Amino acid sequence: MQVNLFDPDAPKKATNLSINSDLLRLAKERRINLSQALEARLAEMLREDFYLHWNEENKEAIDNYNSRVEAEGTFGDGRRLF
Repeated sequence: MQVNLFDPDAPKKATNLSINSDLLRLAKERRINLSQALEARLAEMLREDFYLHWNEENKEAIDNYNSRVEAEGTFGDGRRLF
């Protein structure tokens, strides 16, 4: 399940950041696009946070489902040949 947490086509907005000077130097030497790298990592962090909270919010339902499957099996258990 992939969730779009933000509009990837939203306009860019200029901002000021403070960054470790050595990291900046190394990134420039390796031609790393800082805006692209930051956006990618922020999106990754937001997805991780979203799924962490989703799992916490749905823990009871997930546990109930897993208990039911453990006790009763699944619909296709009798039809599987493997």
